[in-house]
Order: sequence, then structure tokens, then C-alpha cells
Amino acid sequence: MRDEKTLFGHPAGLSLLFLVEMWERFSYYGMRALLVLYLVNALKWDTARATNLYGTYTSLAYLTPLFGGYLADRFLATRRSLVIGGVLIALGHFTLAAQGMVTFYLGLALVIIGTGFFKPNVSTMVGQLYPEGDPRRDGGFTLFYMGINLGAFIAPLICGYLGERVGWHYGFGAAGVGMTIGLAIYLYAAPALPRYEPAQRALATEQKKFDRDEWRALGALILLALPVTFFWATYEQQGNTIALWADGYTDRTINLIVWSGQIPVTWFQAFNPFMIFAFTPFILALWKRQEETGREPSTVMKMAFGCFGVAAAYLILAAAAFSAGGGKASWLWLTAYFVVLTIGELYLSPVGLSLVTKVAPARAVSMMMGVWLATSFTGNFIGGYLGSFWSSMAKDSFFMMIAVIAALAGLVILAFVRPLKPMLRES
Repeated sequence: MRDEKTLFGHPAGLSLLFLVEMWERFSYYGMRALLVLYLVNALKWDTARATNLYGTYTSLAYLTPLFGGYLADRFLATRRSLVIGGVLIALGHFTLAAQGMVTFYLGLALVIIGTGFFKPNVSTMVGQLYPEGDPRRDGGFTLFYMGINLGAFIAPLICGYLGERVGWHYGFGAAGVGMTIGLAIYLYAAPALPRYEPAQRALATEQKKFDRDEWRALGALILLALPVTFFWATYEQQGNTIALWADGYTDRTINLIVWSGQIPVTWFQAFNPFMIFAFTPFILALWKRQEETGREPSTVMKMAFGCFGVAAAYLILAAAAFSAGGGKASWLWLTAYFVVLTIGELYLSPVGLSLVTKVAPARAVSMMMGVWLATSFTGNFIGGYLGSFWSSMAKDSFFMMIAVIAALAGLVILAFVRPLKPMLRES
């Protein structure tokens, strides 16, 4: 299967892993769309407590892959780890669908642990489809990324609708069904996928120490990781306080020829992933044109623009809250927020991953990917803390606070552009 070609000239295994990851992300984002609303509306938690739990849950989901990837490399191997992760995630969602606080916390724990085993290993398998130096690799990962966002787009529409309109536990159960489908597809595809065995052996050659340039590159990435943490803290409000804004402060009435009614709150969380795969071709075309004319921003400059984009998105909601004057703002304000937020994300998230692979020493790429992934862990944790101010602040002031934090992160990255240029070996 490694050499067999399929759609767009990529290995046949890519389409199967595309579907596996799509369904895993369906399960993750489907449950995430419901979590805060379930805590506030069903369990009657106050918003501070609910947003803190949300931040803790999402941050841990980005921490456990560090350990899951290590265990896969050293002991379990990619295939076994992926199956363990898929089973735990499915069990976690089905446990959440049961009644009771014990099963609720147990379900969250199972999903967190399962994500740690699953998330780093499915991406590893995509890389294993391509031989070293294969020019199709970048395009393959781009297609794979589209699968992530396709799952994230469908999830709020199905799980969110079931949770809000039928019953919360039906929404959680649907997330479990999604992961089960993904796991079944993987088990069907596994015999034809490349194998990756754990490295339970001594190194064949003595590891050299990092030289001065390599240490400078590592230091530059670590410095950039600090402001990127605050990017994620502000960006991740969309599944937290933005859900509360859509629920209580947005006029969701829509009147179209084909349909009229209230837009379900969770459907708004499908806007961002939809816009990611809608806007990506245009962003790539813009960068290509800028490259041809010698005006393409550096990678670090793009990341600063990403933070400024997120800041602009929250300024839109600050204006919406101010103009509403305590009433409900039109859903069009929220749509505009997601448009600008998505553009900001595209300027930072995939670009940051590319930067790590470009500048980290070859023998430290996995370690630095772990460090970079940890920015989502700390960012989600800080994001949960920021969300705890939602109930005690005026909504325009809250959004202004989030915008200022994102803008400050962008300014810090912007200040790094010149001093980090030689460290990152960028032109």
C-alpha cells in the first residue's frame, strides 16, 4: 500500500487514515460542543466552575499525547497505541452518556487518556506512508488536515443537535458512535498500513551534542512557545465563553426561504472548521503570489499576524456587546467573529508546526513538537481561567480583555522577528 497511488496521486492508505481521523475528531468536537452548555443548563453549574472544568479538560487532552507518543515509540508501537486510544475514547463517550456524576468524571478521564494514545500516533502513520524526501508529504498532510476539520464541522451539527434538542446524553452517545466507526475503519485498514515498531534498543551511533546553532534554534522555538500559549488561551474561548455568548446573548433567529427558526447554539462551533477548509486555498494562493513578488512575510511575522487576527475577532464581539446595550446581538456579529478568527488561526497554527519541522535539529523534532503541543495544554488551562471572569464582567469589557491579551501576544512575537531571524535561519 505504501507504493499504491489513489486520489490525487497519494498512497491509498491516506484516504483510510483521513476517515479514521475525521471520525475521531467528530467524537472530540462533538462532545466539546456540548460540555459547557451541559454543565450550565443541565447540571446547573455556575459559569466560572463550568469554564474552569472545560479549560482543565481541553488542556489535559493536549498534555496526554506527550506521554502517549513516548509510550508508543518506546514500548507499545503505533498500531497498538492507536487501537488502545480509540477503544478508551469510545468507552469514555459512552460512559458520559450514562447518568450520574461518577460516570461523568470517569468518561472525561477515559477520553483524555484515550486521546493521549490516539492523537500522536495517527499522524505518525500518515508520515509512514511516504518515503523520506517524498515531495507529496506536505500535500498529504494538508489533505489529512482537511479530514480533521471535516469531522470538527460535522460534529456540532449532529452531536450538538441531538444534545440540545433530543437529550444531552444522546449527543454524548453519538460522539461514542463516531469514534467506534473510526476505530472500525482503522481495524479494516490496519493490515495494509505500514508498520512501526518501538525503539527498544540502544542507539547504533553515539549521539552528538547540540552545536551552538542548534541550541539557538531550540531556544528560539521555546521563546516563541510562550506568546503562542496566550494565542491558544484566547482562541479556545470559542468552545467556552463563545458558546455562552451564543446561548444567552445572541439573537439566533434566521428567516430563509428554505428554513426559518432558531440556529442551535452548538451549530456555531461548526463555523470555524468549515471556514478553515473554505479559506485555506485562498490563503495559500495569497502566500504564493506574495512569494512570487518577494513580499511573503516570514514565518514568525505570519504568526504575529495570526495573533492580531484573533484580537480583531474579539474586538468585533466587543462592538457587538456594546451595540446590543444589554440585549441580544445579531448572529451575523458572531459569523463575522468566526471569519476573522479563522484567518488568524490559519496564519499561526499550521505555520507554527511547519516552523518546528524546519528549524529544530533532526534528532530533536519530536521533542520540540511535544513542547509546541504543550502550548495548547497551557493555553487551554489559561483559557479556562480567563473564562471564569465571564459572569463578573460586562460582556464588552470581557471581549476587550481577551482582545488585548491576543494583541499583546502578537506584539511579543513581532518583537522577536528581528532578533530570532538568525536563530531560525529564515530569510
